Amino acid sequence: MSQSTTTGTTAGAADGAGARRRRSPRGARREPGARTGAVGTLMVLPPLLVVTLFVGVPVVSGVLYTLGHFGGLNSVIASIGLHQHPADHWWGTLAAYREVLTSDTFLRSLTVTVEVTLVSVVVVFALGLAVALYARLSGGRTARLVTALAVTPLFLPAVIGSYAILTFYAGDGALTTLAHALGWSSAPRLSYTTWGVIVGQVWTNLPFAVLVLTSGLAAVPDALIEAARDAGARPAQVVLRVLLPMTSVPAVITATFTTIAVLGSFTVPYLVGPTAPTMLGVQLANAFQSFNQPQQSLVTAVVVFALASLVGVAYVRSNVREARRAASVTR
Repeated sequence: MSQSTTTGTTAGAADGAGARRRRSPRGARREPGARTGAVGTLMVLPPLLVVTLFVGVPVVSGVLYTLGHFGGLNSVIASIGLHQHPADHWWGTLAAYREVLTSDTFLRSLTVTVEVTLVSVVVVFALGLAVALYARLSGGRTARLVTALAVTPLFLPAVIGSYAILTFYAGDGALTTLAHALGWSSAPRLSYTTWGVIVGQVWTNLPFAVLVLTSGLAAVPDALIEAARDAGARPAQVVLRVLLPMTSVPAVITATFTTIAVLGSFTVPYLVGPTAPTMLGVQLANAFQSFNQPQQSLVTAVVVFALASLVGVAYVRSNVREARRAASVTR
């Protein structure tokens, strides 16, 4: 009786120890995962704090200032600004927005900004796509040279490029001098014009478009192109039915970031463009520096941010649709 009890007790203890040994590996596996999650959270915190302090807080403070909240972080700028509209409700006031959005100066600048953006994006995308397609389909030294020339403005500051455009297209610049030498007395003078701004925007944003589109086309397998050619597809059909459908994401990235870059540009339109009407980036700077109207300047900045956000929403939706399509194909 005692022996059987002892044996049962020993067996039970052995079973309990075995169960603990069987459970311990799972616990050991969970513990490193928890530590990894904690380490990951600590690694994310520094950039999150930086973004919050240097982006989030200024954005929220600026929007509150446009609504007429002059306390806290806005107290200093509110003490020196002119023609300000204080809040008349708990949420603020839209008086500054009404003043800016109904002014002729803003409406003309908005029109010029939209026109320059649309034309610049179309030209940049067309030139970038042409260079990328040429590099992908032909190859060789000439294609590499063309690509290198298209990317060269990436390594030059926008200030230098703007002054180069300003000098080249001026009334006494190289283009006008050459035109007069050839007997063309009515050559266009693009300095201090909207068309000069478009030239500068194309010059500044073309390298990014070429890099993105070239990398996107390079990811298309050669086997697909060769199969299309073997099936009798002409070069135009290869481009339209093989290359372009497979580079929709790089195309959206190019169009989106070019649009945002042109919308928020300051250097090129300030140096190359006319005095009036100007693009919104120049107008908001003038409102703050020349007229000491920080509230109106921030209203213009909010409008630019809203326009860029619309483009960003289109970009995110396009990526989401592409991710869902890829997931459905994988399944």
